[in-house]
Formats: sequence, structure tokens, C-alpha cells
Amino acid sequence: MPINLSDYENGLDFDGDYDDELKTLQERLARIQAAYICHDQRAVIAVEGWDAAGKGGTIRRLTGRWDPRYFEVWPIAAPTPEAKARHFLWRFWKRLPGKREINVFDRSWYGRVLVERVEGYCSEAEWKRGYDEINEFEAQQKDSGTPIIKLFFHVTLEEQDERFRKRLESPWKRWKLTLDDFRNREKRSDYLDAMHDMFAKTDTRWAPWQVIDGNKKKAARIAALRYVANRLEENVSMDPPEADEALITLAQSHLGTAGKG
Repeated sequence: MPINLSDYENGLDFDGDYDDELKTLQERLARIQAAYICHDQRAVIAVEGWDAAGKGGTIRRLTGRWDPRYFEVWPIAAPTPEAKARHFLWRFWKRLPGKREINVFDRSWYGRVLVERVEGYCSEAEWKRGYDEINEFEAQQKDSGTPIIKLFFHVTLEEQDERFRKRLESPWKRWKLTLDDFRNREKRSDYLDAMHDMFAKTDTRWAPWQVIDGNKKKAARIAALRYVANRLEENVSMDPPEADEALITLAQSHLGTAGKG
């Protein structure tokens, strides 16, 4: 079924105890990260969506119990002159995870077919070619053992406006609101067209999109964390590896005993 953002505007409250469910999911995600570390696996999580749709808050909670040595969050801004002098995927290749790592992209290579398309930062030929380049890039990661998990946070214009107002009214959150946010708001219909094309052309079997109804923050966070946990678990064994016999022998000689569990 094609993705239609209007299907993700129910704005239903989370039905349950949010704090308990968040704690349970974070503990589960911590075990999953341990499995990726133990089994030398890696993964990529790409987070896209409207301004003020809840991406940052979800990422903070997603990584809240993770060992910081084995993950990286990459906030993607406008490309530098160095990046502009190269293929648009170059700066993302540099940030891919190594073994035992899970890397999160707060915005991603989809800027090519969203902001760069809408704002005219690349030619029509470049953004049209971008769909195939992105699909091939993601297929390469999947084939090499790096699953790509893609989230898109959607909010209605009315909800986005309300969040903009709250940011403007809060001195300690005002920094989150930029001139670009209002420029993007004015072009919402153009962005909707670009998003429609993006979903149609890049919702692949090897890297499917998951749209999150972001109109209620708590429900959105739980839905996103649960989806990520499910997808990460699909790509790693949740059984611990066998203990290293040399380590056990050495531990026994120093400590007198060591378990193999």
C-alpha cells in the first residue's frame, strides 16, 4: 500500500502507563545494543520528518540507556563547501557505523530529494537521479550487513504551529526555532509533494519507511522505540555468545573461579 501521510493524523494519546512502557523499552534497547556489541553487528537509524515533529526528543529516549562508546548521533545540517565539492552521499559514507556500532542520523541523505529539491539547491536532474542513488546506497548497506531503519515523523500544520508558539514563548527553547522553519512552513505543499514522491520511490523491501504519527509526543515516542527495537532484533541474535575459553582459563588462574554463563 502506498504511504499517505493523512493516514497518520489521528493524534491518539498513548493508551497505557507511559513511564513504565518507556522504561521497559529502554531496557530492551539496552539489551539489543549489547547483542550488537557482542556479535560484532552494526545498524543505521535514519530519522526524518517535519520541523518540531518530535525527532530530537525521540532520539534522546531511544539512546537513553545505550553505552555512548558504541553509538553516534549525527545531526545533519547543510553541507559544507568540502561536501558540496563531492557526491552528495560522500558525507554520509563517512558517518556509517563500524562493527559493534549503531549510528543514528537526525536527518539524512533524504535531504537530496526533500529540502534540496524544494529549495532549488540541486538541479532537477540531480534530485530525480537521487532516488536510484539512495536506493542503491541503502541496498549496499543491507547487503554488507548494515540494516537501514527509516522513521518519518508527521504532524499536522496546526500541531506544528502550536509547537512553534511554545518554542517562541520559552526562552530556553527559543533557539530551536529558526528562520528556516518558517520558510519551510510556507512551502508545506511543495514539501508534501516531495514527500509523496520520496515514499513512492524509496519505500523498498530492503529499507522500508515507517511513518510515526507525531501529533501526540508520548504515543509517538513509544511507537518509534517499539518499531526500532523490533527491527534491530530482526538483524541480530539475542543469544549471548559462548564464553572465550582462554579468558575463562585465565580468569580461573587469577580469581579462582569463573562462570561460563
